[in-house]
Amino acid sequence: MLSRPKPGESEVDLLQFQSQFLAAGATPAVQLVKKGSRRDGNANPDQPLQQDHRDVVMLDNLSDLPPALVPAPPKRARPSPGHPLAEHEDPEERLNRHDQHITAVLTKIIERDTSSAAVNLPVPSGVAFPPVFHRSQERQRKPATCGKRSIFAQEIAARKVSEARVPPVREVVSTLDPPERTVTCESFFPREPDYQVPWGSQSFQGPHLVTGKGLRGQEAEKEAQTIHEENIARLQAMTPEEILQEQQRLLAHLDPSLVAFLRSRSRTHEQTEEKATEEQRPRGPSPEVTGEEPLMTPSVSESRQDDELEPGAPALALPVTPHKEWLHMDTIELEKLYWTQDLPPLQRQQMQERMQARFSLQGELLAPDVDLPTHLGLHHHGEEAERAGYSLQELFHLTRSQVSQQRALALHVLAQVIGRAQAGEFRGQLVGSVLHLLLDAGFLFLLRFSLDDRVDGVIAAAVQALRALLVAPGDEELLDSTFSWYHGALVFPLMPSQEDKEDEDEDEEHPTEKTKRKSPEEGNRPPSDLAQYDVIKGLLATNLLPRLRYILEVTCPGPSVVLDILAMLIRLARHSLESATRVLECPRLIETIVREFLPTSWSPIGVGPTSSLHKVPCAAAMKLLRVLASAGRNIAARLLSNFDLRSRLCRFIAEAPRELALPPEEAETLNTEAFRLWAVAASYGQGGDLYRELYPVLIRALQAVPKELSTHLPQPLTMQRIASLLTVLTQLTLTASDTASKPSGDSAGATPSLITWTQVSGLQPLVEPCLRQTLKLLPRPEMWSALGPVPTACLLFLDAYYQAWSQQPGLCPGDWLQDMERLSEELLLPLLSQPTLDSLWNSLGRCSPLCNPQSCAPSPEALSSLVSLGCTGGCPPLSLAGSASPFPVLTALLSFFNTLVRIHKGLCGQLATILAAPGLQNYFLQCVAPMAVPQLTPFSAWALRHEYHLQYLTLTLAQRMATLQLVPATNAALHHSMALALLSRLLPGSEHLAHELLLSCVFRLEFLPERASGGPEAADFSDRLSLGSSRDSGCERGALLAQACQDLPSIRSCYLTHCSLAQASLLASQALYRRELQRVPALLLPLPKGPLLPTDWPFLPLIHLYHQSSDPPTGFPAADTVGTAMRALQWVLVLESWRPQALWAVPPAARLARLMCVFLVDSELFRETPVQHLVAALLARLCQPEVLLDLNLDCPLPGLTSFPDLYANFLEHFEAVSFGDHLFGALVLLPLQRRFSVTLRLALFGEHVGALRALGLPLTQLPVSLECYTRPPEDNLDLLQLYFRALVTSALRPHWCPVLYAVAVAHVNSFIFSQDPKSSDQVKAARRTMLQKTWLLADEGLQQHLLYYKLPNSSLPEGFELYPQLPPLRQQYLQRLTSGMPQNGIRDLV
Repeated sequence: MLSRPKPGESEVDLLQFQSQFLAAGATPAVQLVKKGSRRDGNANPDQPLQQDHRDVVMLDNLSDLPPALVPAPPKRARPSPGHPLAEHEDPEERLNRHDQHITAVLTKIIERDTSSAAVNLPVPSGVAFPPVFHRSQERQRKPATCGKRSIFAQEIAARKVSEARVPPVREVVSTLDPPERTVTCESFFPREPDYQVPWGSQSFQGPHLVTGKGLRGQEAEKEAQTIHEENIARLQAMTPEEILQEQQRLLAHLDPSLVAFLRSRSRTHEQTEEKATEEQRPRGPSPEVTGEEPLMTPSVSESRQDDELEPGAPALALPVTPHKEWLHMDTIELEKLYWTQDLPPLQRQQMQERMQARFSLQGELLAPDVDLPTHLGLHHHGEEAERAGYSLQELFHLTRSQVSQQRALALHVLAQVIGRAQAGEFRGQLVGSVLHLLLDAGFLFLLRFSLDDRVDGVIAAAVQALRALLVAPGDEELLDSTFSWYHGALVFPLMPSQEDKEDEDEDEEHPTEKTKRKSPEEGNRPPSDLAQYDVIKGLLATNLLPRLRYILEVTCPGPSVVLDILAMLIRLARHSLESATRVLECPRLIETIVREFLPTSWSPIGVGPTSSLHKVPCAAAMKLLRVLASAGRNIAARLLSNFDLRSRLCRFIAEAPRELALPPEEAETLNTEAFRLWAVAASYGQGGDLYRELYPVLIRALQAVPKELSTHLPQPLTMQRIASLLTVLTQLTLTASDTASKPSGDSAGATPSLITWTQVSGLQPLVEPCLRQTLKLLPRPEMWSALGPVPTACLLFLDAYYQAWSQQPGLCPGDWLQDMERLSEELLLPLLSQPTLDSLWNSLGRCSPLCNPQSCAPSPEALSSLVSLGCTGGCPPLSLAGSASPFPVLTALLSFFNTLVRIHKGLCGQLATILAAPGLQNYFLQCVAPMAVPQLTPFSAWALRHEYHLQYLTLTLAQRMATLQLVPATNAALHHSMALALLSRLLPGSEHLAHELLLSCVFRLEFLPERASGGPEAADFSDRLSLGSSRDSGCERGALLAQACQDLPSIRSCYLTHCSLAQASLLASQALYRRELQRVPALLLPLPKGPLLPTDWPFLPLIHLYHQSSDPPTGFPAADTVGTAMRALQWVLVLESWRPQALWAVPPAARLARLMCVFLVDSELFRETPVQHLVAALLARLCQPEVLLDLNLDCPLPGLTSFPDLYANFLEHFEAVSFGDHLFGALVLLPLQRRFSVTLRLALFGEHVGALRALGLPLTQLPVSLECYTRPPEDNLDLLQLYFRALVTSALRPHWCPVLYAVAVAHVNSFIFSQDPKSSDQVKAARRTMLQKTWLLADEGLQQHLLYYKLPNSSLPEGFELYPQLPPLRQQYLQRLTSGMPQNGIRDLV
């Protein structure tokens, strides 16, 4: 809206307001009209006034000026000399033809006479207030004929009519026949263009438009009749063609709105007459409206045919007959009754391949040709009315309805659609993703706005839809069922890994600092932008948490809404540490949840649905607190101290589930979640004071476990509760161990544990029988799978128990050593001899996500902005998380064996048989074979982490066995290959495992059995067979490998330095895996963006040297540079020779680029003799025929922006510092092969032609065949011209650069004698010119080489053979092109 000028505005401001007003195109509030001139004759004061007492305005001499609100016409101008007026044209006719003013139709206006208007005074009444009339009285009356009026208005109108005693309009309308020779308004304004006047009938009614109303009685009738007779006389004097012509002229002159008004007056008059006629007829039974009869009278329907019904449209077939006495049916509108018709038949033959998806009210996808009855409510839509179901667009439209029930229904249906989409029910049936489509359409913020609705039903539906979108079904069940696994409480954050560009280089930053720094930046971004990358962040930016708190605290919703909100809060807490902190710090949110849904006293709740969950314990609320505590030790401490969780834990753990006044399943789940929350707190060394209070309860629960395990079929909830109980005892035992192993100085600032070893030492006799009983069920697969995580939890408890026992300083070591021997003889060795254990090892490959990458493929509905594990529908039995998975129990068993072997080395020989299991060997062979690692998805990261635990524990056990020479050589090589593969696959959070592998397994001499089994000699023999010649004894590959084996400690030190991980992440990982509870920061792992180490980690020292060469102040000294390069090259040579599968992920082109970095470090490093020998050996490995075929320099390389750029830098460095070094030259020549990009050859012969003089590598030392450079013939004209120029100008000579001289001669010879008819004119001209210049060369040797070249031959000094005389075809071709040219002394040759 435009603002008005204010006092104090300057002239500039007024001009600005004016420009804004003109640009807006608004209508001015005031119009200036120029008055007529006083000199006009009409303004003469001497003119006598009319004698008539009425004010009559004569328009005969009225000026042509328009009325007040019409802009004045421009002034008359003289005719242009170029366009003179026609002499024969009448000016009056021209004015009439162009005149569109109202005066062209009406020439005389008479003022209305109001002297005869009656004035009625109000009727006096004897009551103070008018009588009250009821609606029942109104229903008995006839409906009003003049539109929709209120009851009060109708009553007042009726009273006025009764007071004035004037009959209604209907009764006044004459029913007599109209007078003859009267014309109607329809004669002037027909409805159809081809309308003809009914001249044959000669029935003209009275005037309709001019009625004389407003004049005196007799004068009104007389004046109207006079006008009517004049009109009739004029019409009778005209022919039909003249009447139609005049009609068109009038329609062209008059305003369309005026024409529409006149037509409406005529229609109203016809309807009034027809109604009056019908009222006078005798009344009979009213006819019912059938499907063939219209709802209006024939005259009215004909008059509205163009406005309401399309031409040729059939009449409505209505199932009921509407009556005007019905409410709101006084005016029947046909277009609003279409929906009551029967649906058109479903045209199955018109079904297309791709149609709009429609869903039922339960979210089911309906087939396009399904025919469902209409009473199901699936046909209330406009588009494709015959098809059942609603599209997403129609559901979106329905969510914005003003009716709350419709909004709630639409949200409910959308929630069902989302749930089914995430369950995979639409896979293969829809094109695209439903969730992608909904989020792109703004569904997220539609749900957020719906949460602010005032209607409880809409809020409940919005919460249900939001829960369906955020919480993937199956994710929480998977994480809960694996909580008691080996490090099962540690999970990755469920947040997108594609961070913003400014956050990509902040991997090593602490999460808390990153949160504090990013908060101001993300606060400035709108929620819609945040939601594109991260749905959770976008929702949190819309103040979602305060709204959820308000719904829980104030509206007190039903149980389903409460559970949905708690599930959403759990999903928000799993997102990241930042989200968990925001949930914790939301005002009154956690207080409300603890107060309302974790009360210490409540009324008993029976089995069945309940009306409210408020003031009733809820397991989901306890789980929310557990997930929040997992995000960090500080959050766990705040929960325990600020919300009185100790008393609530005691309340829900002290009583057995069957004694809680809750439904059985809810009581079991609540007790389980209480144990898990306590276990999470104990993981940080917190909550130890509860152990003394609940010690009798725990002992009683442990004593009842064997009885519960002996049931016919264990219940899943019961098994989860028992496993959670054992997990709590495991963490409490580790708490006692952590206190005993740490001196007081190391624990400064940490919460001291209140648990001692004496308090937990009596738990082992109670847990060991549980393990024995579970292992008895191992031969029964159905019972074993029903146990769930109970055997795993028992093994992990014994592992922690013996670790804590061995760390007690005041106890005798013989006690725990003797007890370990007893347990090994009575339980472990019999277990290793069971055939059923072999079946577990054999099923590793079938359940491995690494061996089955398709099992970790993301679902079609996976969203990059909303992370989920994608475990909808549960995991298959033969999967890592399935019921038949061997990974949890075998991982726990290996961890237990590692602890026993570390404490009691005498058990190594007895437990070494576990490594000889055929199933384990086959599994390792599958893992080390070249394969595609599964795509890193949230589920694959979670599954691979658990699989890597089993592999690491196996390798650690193998390393301990290898130290005692208990592992065969074949298994040692396999274990070393497995360690190399695992090192390049470990994910963030496993920094300790990577460090331990580098420290103990990767560079262990016992894992290189080739050293003592003739490996170096075999390498020398292989080189002699492939190369056909012997080298110096100092540079043979066997000697280099033997020296590398001796230098393994130095090599390990080098890689520990250059493969170092982030210090903070390494310390956190060490605290987790070493079970140092006081140093554990959180159970939330870092975000898995990729493996910890790159796939080319063996080349990392060389890459670091290359990067440091560009920054000399921070570079290493010369001695460190040589040592680092030599150690890295030694290790790469060991891998290339004995572990080639470890480098299969590094393409040969990337290895070549890494070797080139050695020469780019400085000008002296490549001259070192050890470096020369190692690089020569590695280059020979790259030039093997099977490797050379895979050498592709045109594809993108990891860690390299462009190989041509690197090669240009390499050429520049070679030209500057090489001094003809043959090894340097060999690396320069290798990328110049014919099959590689011509850009590399153009760089040498075009920009660095001076380097040709230093490429003196002999043909005999060329690492590849000369045919790789000469075949196929060169087809790049620019390069051929550069070859010829280098040869002619003597920049390329045979004794300077024999290899490239032979290559250039071969390609130029092939070009000049080529006679391809498909060549372009430019190529033909260049070929002819080059041959003629060769004929005229003064250098006879070069001329002979270019003309008589035959084929390459590395054994000859020149590198090629020559024809003794030219072949006949070449001879004729040469004579034809050189005829008439001087021969320059070569007559004898030709």
